[in-house]
Amino acid sequence: MSVSSRTSEVIKNYVLEKYLLELEVNGLTVVPPEVHGFPLEAIDQIVELLLDYAEAMTGSSFSLDQGPERPLYFAEEPSGLTKGAREPGQFLIQQLAHKHRLFRDLAINPVAVGLMGCLIGHKEVRFSSHNSFIKWQGDFGYGPSLGMHADQTAQPLPWGRTALTANTNWCLTEYSSGGGCLAYVPGSHRYGTPAQFPRAVKQAVPVEAAKGSMIAFHGATWHGAFPKKTPGLRLSIANYYRHQSVTSQEDLSGSFPSDLAEDCHDAALFKTLCGFNDIFPYKQQSEKVPRISS
Repeated sequence: MSVSSRTSEVIKNYVLEKYLLELEVNGLTVVPPEVHGFPLEAIDQIVELLLDYAEAMTGSSFSLDQGPERPLYFAEEPSGLTKGAREPGQFLIQQLAHKHRLFRDLAINPVAVGLMGCLIGHKEVRFSSHNSFIKWQGDFGYGPSLGMHADQTAQPLPWGRTALTANTNWCLTEYSSGGGCLAYVPGSHRYGTPAQFPRAVKQAVPVEAAKGSMIAFHGATWHGAFPKKTPGLRLSIANYYRHQSVTSQEDLSGSFPSDLAEDCHDAALFKTLCGFNDIFPYKQQSEKVPRISS
């Protein structure tokens, strides 16, 4: 069954009209665990895996209640949205789909892929990256700008209604305003521009959500995050999707191991979303060449 056929069935079977309407009007929706169907037991397993990875990468153990057990610092000045942070308050664990089957199963959650297909196009939707944000208490966060941006900012203007990229943010812990939750500007996906300041900060509202929720949003939606004022960790996974014509953040089509792609609950879908069967970029001669007759 094609991605288009699968996602059409998902929209009908999971009763997603409410969430599709919120995506259309607000550019963002929060899908609770009882709707998307990914088990909370699996979420708990993912949390334990991420805590182990975090310790292996930083040298410090982490707890959900207290965050890192030892002081951390960046050996080099961070770039991107965390540039200028006085001390670390979060970091990214990348290439999750390489690490465990649970992350691959999460990336092909039927509701997530269905909603992404509605935003991007059911035939055109592909993976871009699979990463986790490990965030703990700190006053700075992304600074005064709240890190407000639109994910598809790298794409040339004008933007149309169809998303060029779209995102799912899986809340592995509770999302609250004081707990460093996502910030966004409702309806900003219809502006068709990168985030504008100071408007983006002034109009930002918190996205509060229960543990296990999935936040889905359009690539043109202005969003960022509030600083985490409370003790402990805010854990999330950002499974990011793209239109087939947009370059992926992670080189999945060219370097993802085929044996790992087979090890998930829908290998055919995972391979399609990786772009394994896409015509471009080609890796060898693909067009037929005429020859003299023998």
